Amino acid sequence: MKLALHEQLRDELRHRIDAGLWPEGIPVPSEAELCREFGASRGPVRQALAALRSEGLIAGGRGKPPVVRPAVVSQSVETFMSFTDWAETMGKIPGQKTVEIAKRAAGPIVGEQLGMGSEDPVVALLRLRLLDGEPAMVERSHFVPKAGAPLFDFDTDSGSTFRYLLGAGVDLHSARHIIDAVAADAPDAALLGIAAGAPLLRERRVTFSRNGDPLEYADDRYRPELANFMISNTLHGRAPVARVQSTTTS
Repeated sequence: MKLALHEQLRDELRHRIDAGLWPEGIPVPSEAELCREFGASRGPVRQALAALRSEGLIAGGRGKPPVVRPAVVSQSVETFMSFTDWAETMGKIPGQKTVEIAKRAAGPIVGEQLGMGSEDPVVALLRLRLLDGEPAMVERSHFVPKAGAPLFDFDTDSGSTFRYLLGAGVDLHSARHIIDAVAADAPDAALLGIAAGAPLLRERRVTFSRNGDPLEYADDRYRPELANFMISNTLHGRAPVARVQSTTTS
């Protein structure tokens, strides 16, 4: 079946970006220029540009000239990888700024995820994570005391807590990930330098020991224009898919 004109235009413009014909940061030709080039009316051209915006390939509009956005870096959830490892494999410089590390009551949500009472203590860590110096993710990790206690002897501004805890003998063996979208709350917005209510990509993760004991519950919130998640599988190697009811976190 032949594609509609706006879909043909979308595919051609996407090809120019993917092939590097329109490099990162370059202004996209105006609607008038694209209309002349393709002999099309403004309607299909606008639809094609809107599709590219929704895919995160271009930015601008509403009075601002559109430009080609930087490529979004994908993080694979097939492997158990720290933010630092992921950033480094993509040629990015990881960074972090610790907002708080403290021992506190788990609360109902964290307690449920870690199989403990809401008044039981956990080690809570709140950090801003950076990619090439730009705020990219708000990291909220909650560890059972035996897993999180070594962090009080670690400079959490210095690097990967994942690497440090592994080196300290903490059995971070496997994880269950839930990925969804959430609106930025006031703390998210302040840390990331975005508007409250802006969309964020959220990864909630429970990390288990080799024996299946929950050790960490994390709620990580990414700016979607800077990161996304990639999952690969095969017909004979599919992991079971679970539909999970959304819960609200504070």
